[in-house]
Amino acid sequence: MGVPAFFRWLSRKYPSIVVHCVEEKPRVIDGVEVPVDTTKPNPNDVEFDNLYLDMNGIIHPCCHPEDKPAPKNEDEMMIAIFEYIDRLFRILRPRKLLYMAIDGVAPRAKMNQQRSRRFRSAKESEDKCLEISRLKEELRTKGCDVPPDKPKSEHFDSNCITPGTPFMFRLAECLRYYIHNRLNNDPGWKGLKVILSDANAPGEGEHKIMDFIRRQRAQPNHDPNTHHCLCGADADLIMLGLATHEPYFTIIREEFKPNKPRPCEICNQIGHTMKECVGMKNDGEVVEAIPAAEQEFIFIRLNVLREYLEKELYIPNLPMKQDFERAIDDWVFMCFFVGNDFLPHLPSLEIREGAIDRLVKLYKKCVYKTGGYLTEDGIVNLERVQLVLKDLGEVEDEIFKTRREKDLEYKRRQADNRKRQRQWNKSSYPSFVPSGQFAPVPVGQTPAALVNPKQACADLRTQSMNFSSGSSNRDAAEKLKAMLDKSDNLTPPSSPPRAQKRKLKDEEAEEESEEEDNDEVKLWEDGWKDRYYESKFGVDSNDVNFRYKVSNAYALGLCWVMRYYYQGCPSWKWYFPYHYAPFASDFNFSTLTNEFEKSTEPFKPLEQLMAVFPAASKQFLPPTWQELMYIPESSIIDFYPSDFKIDLNGKKYAWQGVALLPFVDERRLKDALQSVYPDLTDEEQFRNTRGNDRLFVGKDCPAYSFLQGVYEGDEPVCKENLIDLETSLTSGMAGRVWGDKDSCLPSETLISPLPGCPGLKENLSICVFYTDSHYPEDFVFEARLLKNVRMPNPTLKPGDFERGQAYRPQLGFKPDSGYRHRGSYNTMPMQRLTRAAMHNQHGNYSRDYNHDRGGRGGSRGYNSRGNYNRGRGDGDYNRYGGSGGSDRGREYS
Repeated sequence: MGVPAFFRWLSRKYPSIVVHCVEEKPRVIDGVEVPVDTTKPNPNDVEFDNLYLDMNGIIHPCCHPEDKPAPKNEDEMMIAIFEYIDRLFRILRPRKLLYMAIDGVAPRAKMNQQRSRRFRSAKESEDKCLEISRLKEELRTKGCDVPPDKPKSEHFDSNCITPGTPFMFRLAECLRYYIHNRLNNDPGWKGLKVILSDANAPGEGEHKIMDFIRRQRAQPNHDPNTHHCLCGADADLIMLGLATHEPYFTIIREEFKPNKPRPCEICNQIGHTMKECVGMKNDGEVVEAIPAAEQEFIFIRLNVLREYLEKELYIPNLPMKQDFERAIDDWVFMCFFVGNDFLPHLPSLEIREGAIDRLVKLYKKCVYKTGGYLTEDGIVNLERVQLVLKDLGEVEDEIFKTRREKDLEYKRRQADNRKRQRQWNKSSYPSFVPSGQFAPVPVGQTPAALVNPKQACADLRTQSMNFSSGSSNRDAAEKLKAMLDKSDNLTPPSSPPRAQKRKLKDEEAEEESEEEDNDEVKLWEDGWKDRYYESKFGVDSNDVNFRYKVSNAYALGLCWVMRYYYQGCPSWKWYFPYHYAPFASDFNFSTLTNEFEKSTEPFKPLEQLMAVFPAASKQFLPPTWQELMYIPESSIIDFYPSDFKIDLNGKKYAWQGVALLPFVDERRLKDALQSVYPDLTDEEQFRNTRGNDRLFVGKDCPAYSFLQGVYEGDEPVCKENLIDLETSLTSGMAGRVWGDKDSCLPSETLISPLPGCPGLKENLSICVFYTDSHYPEDFVFEARLLKNVRMPNPTLKPGDFERGQAYRPQLGFKPDSGYRHRGSYNTMPMQRLTRAAMHNQHGNYSRDYNHDRGGRGGSRGYNSRGNYNRGRGDGDYNRYGGSGGSDRGREYS
């Protein structure tokens, strides 16, 4: 789930949750690359048990990166994905489980957003191709060399990263090969269990992971002190991690670096945009682009975030026993109001305006008044939520007016800046013109010999101190201009062309007299609510019942999202049927029931493609299915508009606006598909089935012999005769397995699906189908800490809770890590910096794991507060200024 600005707000308010990763890199010795030994302890001072990969966060940047040239073909994309996973494995080194989850078919509530994204992506891609063709043609008319246009067949459509496409089917095949290869050849994978949930298994990747964790926690043999690490860049992973109530939960994500250079789409070079491109150099030779800097990773420590929230959510003098775990759930619930993938956020709530802090204040007031919390185990108490929204509705008018005042003030500052910049650009006067013997002379004339230079310099200093930008500046400039005009060697600069003057004047007039935003609602003026419903929903301003209908659908959506996060998908069919959210003052929950239709099923993969794809991406569908998207006689042609409106809805950029697409009617879609289902080939029918997860283990895993029994006899164990895993052999992991007829069995030869990647002559790993333990449909997973849990030691100190605290970078999980022994590590500042640079370059970190990690040593030059040590003193790293050579004090979003 992408919540704009959420992580930036979170990392600014709670800076100690961010930790920079320590990464060992392969070394090259005599031209031979020596891989990292991942069997050694983790240099980040923590040993992770389970690593979960939200694979779509890996697939997208590997297939169409933004900061470097894209891979040339699918084979290179697969290799890039393998390398990305290998790098994460070197950093994290899981000891028990690796779970790879690819997005499968999503619930209807998410498909609406997927549909919007894919229609936008196709439209933006088409517009970009037209723009590139136009710019190339202009460069050719100027005589510039440009690379030839790519054939349409070579253009990569990122919409293919959707369940049901041939690309995702091949990706699953390649990942199965990758897992077998690593289990056979990499010592770090020894004894590891690997689960692959590909795109045919229904559900979003991160929610398949959460469902696995919930079901494992409900088992009696689950270890409550398991160390989890989840890789992904979506903001909702933070809420999902908190919702598990696992005390040892960490998120790893790429470090966001703003203003990163991007290659030009025309010449593939970094340093300019495609509008500034002048073609290729070296007589048409395509120059390889400069390789981009390798992306760095950061940890988000949720145990530290829990410490912050425990203080933040504390309510003094509460007439009941405080339950911090319930308060955590309520905080997660309140975050849904400012953004999620299933509902539009309320108009009065913006993260940048302190919306979450405002909600927390109203929440504390509600809990104190009612003596209870908003949620329990993912079930929402609507009566208490109504009190919070009622208080929010009373200040909505004030919020809109304050937002308008700040917006106008920002625009005034921007206009003043542009005005100053124009005055500076138009000024033809030099800032200072020296006089006397140091006065400038025309080109070609020999300056006179200096006489008494010391006195001349003194006079020049006096002149500069008395210099002002008024008449003296203009007088000096006029003298300089007159002197240059007399020179035979120089000609006075010509005035700008009349057309250029006219263009400059038009730009100035346009900037100085900015037109009012094309916002017909005008939330800051009286009558804003009536105008909002008339403009956005097209209903009469007096239709109060419609407002209640929209608000009830939104409230039901909040209940759906909360259950989805804590209990799994409550209904695959439900979705919010409007493009806009209601106001907080319109909610009325008196007649609303918090129930959903049970026993619903997700779409099949090809059906989802028909529901989310535009006609521009029809090539990933069977031929007869494609016709339903564009022939006029199609009964569902209205689902695929070639053009659609994007309502900015008060925002500045098109990507922030609302795509006004028609909602897909599930019954009409499935009725139309009945006529083309018989046209599917065997391969297409196989791609259209709902699949299952796969479990892989190597010969060194204790469960290897147990799983071999699945394939004993003439036929492997079928799905009707599931076998329960023996938890004593799987480190407490429960589940049920059965045989996979198409898997590569032990001792068989594994053929590589990629050219250049070797196969396995004798496979020593085993693969079976896997499913989580079964629970009744009405089973409730408790959102609590488990028994026998050992809570992590507190990390924060009293000073860490102060507002405005400067950011202090930290490497690894312990500021006083101990993986460098003080006795063998130089403490002189220059020696420390030099050695750190050498370690970063060669990836050769010297450690002593037997050293007492509780001492007061310095890890990488940082003391126990995370401050950079200069000698024996404590020199605070300043995020916004001061001396010191770290570049890690940057913002994240």
